[in-house]
Amino acid sequence: MPELGSLVSRVRSKNAGPFWLTIDIFCGDTETFERLEPQLTTAAIAKLYDQPGQTLKRFAIPELHVLKFSMPRINIQGSRQDRDMHASQWAWLLSEMQVD
Repeated sequence: MPELGSLVSRVRSKNAGPFWLTIDIFCGDTETFERLEPQLTTAAIAKLYDQPGQTLKRFAIPELHVLKFSMPRINIQGSRQDRDMHASQWAWLLSEMQVD
């Protein structure tokens, strides 16, 4: 099974304010979007990141071939416990996810 990152144009994560982070999956084309959209469910992503499913927000934007997930940050941005100030490292775990 291929890794998600090998099928899409880009996976990126970023801050969505000091309390939330967002992960964007740029599929690049309709075929890839339609292949991945049913697999990348709220439950699957919540399990991957060990987050409660009810706190995760999922946005599918078919016109742009983008899937977007937002979730609360574990640590507030800039706090002593924050080890990823820009939330850029969250994308790597998703890009290595095995998909069909």
